[in-house]
Amino acid sequence: MSDYEASFEIDSKTDSYAARRILERVYDTIREESQSVREGADNADELLREFQALRDAAKPQTPGRLTITYERYDDTFED
Repeated sequence: MSDYEASFEIDSKTDSYAARRILERVYDTIREESQSVREGADNADELLREFQALRDAAKPQTPGRLTITYERYDDTFED
């Protein structure tokens, strides 16, 4: 398994706005995909709630850090 990580320091209102827009976009994408791909699945609802909490946490303009981690597994998808 390989890990990749990127951190974004939020130390201005402009940074805060950018982080909020990133999380809004991710939330919207997951919401759209979960409606079309996994409609009614419990795990899709849970995932959406988790990203909604992230999106809502970024609404206030406060300093912080946004860290994104991608864990790549050694497995491949089956066709």
